[in-house]
Amino acid sequence: MAELLVLGIESTAHTFSCSVVRKGRKGEILSNVNSVYRPEKGGIHPREAARHHTAVAPEVLKECLDAARVGIGELDAIAYSAGPGLGPCLRVGAVVARALAYRYGKPLVPVNHAIGHIELGRLLTGAKDPVVLLVSGGHTAIACFGSRRWRVFGETLDLTIGQLLDQFGRAAGFPSPSGPLIESLAKRSDRFIDLPYVVKGNDVSFSGLLTAAKKLLSKEPLEDVCYSLQEVAFSMLTEVTERALAFSEKGELMVVGGVAANERLRSMLEFVAEEQGAELKVVPKAYSGDCGAQIAWTGALEFEAGISVPVDEAFVRQDWRFDRVEVCWSS
Repeated sequence: MAELLVLGIESTAHTFSCSVVRKGRKGEILSNVNSVYRPEKGGIHPREAARHHTAVAPEVLKECLDAARVGIGELDAIAYSAGPGLGPCLRVGAVVARALAYRYGKPLVPVNHAIGHIELGRLLTGAKDPVVLLVSGGHTAIACFGSRRWRVFGETLDLTIGQLLDQFGRAAGFPSPSGPLIESLAKRSDRFIDLPYVVKGNDVSFSGLLTAAKKLLSKEPLEDVCYSLQEVAFSMLTEVTERALAFSEKGELMVVGGVAANERLRSMLEFVAEEQGAELKVVPKAYSGDCGAQIAWTGALEFEAGISVPVDEAFVRQDWRFDRVEVCWSS
């Protein structure tokens, strides 16, 4: 098998990232450089985030290539995050990828961001056929692979788990992203306050939980509210994940996405996996959030399978469900 060198460009939301991977018999991440847009207050402002990405793109790209010790001319393909995500942010990454592909005559590979999380997780954890729990600012879903697609077993009906944490954090005056600070405060408490727990079939709903938790900010100690918010939200995710494991009888549970870094969620899932006779595999913290490596690695898999698009047919899709992507490189 010939080795492939692929550049990946990620720009779906707050992170602009470039990565170079080498794919041969195994996969190797040669570099992964991130620059994160951090608003002074509130959530992500798409146009401001896009301006950030535009400003940092040249330096991030240069640092990525230098760290990998690779010249653009040596690349076999250029992959970019084509969606889902924020339109202005997606367009920055797509423009950079198209310009490089056109200038250097390189194949262009569009990558679904969520598939990128899953495929990078499989590379780094060694998972073969897992139940996947994807938990991030843009996604909350439980999926299994079958007939060349990831089949969604359950998902959020409203907010993602990342949105729940960030919106609660903004109400509490925390900087974005808020998850790490909420986790830190939650560790200081063990006093549980009853909050709405909403599981419908194998789907979850976080909007009622968010409203109730925000109302408690002026009434209860902050540590107790953070603790209770985490316990309820993660218990909901754990319930539907355990049901997916029991139903599918899979021997692996893989957790990917930015919220995979949360220690409390991991401890809950460890218990569930053990109860169901499955092995828990969690993506390393350094690669749990959005990064170029997820785009570069998935782009390498796609390109090896014959997937690429002409520069003038490159696209971005703000709403691109990962269960609509045919995964022709896996069986």
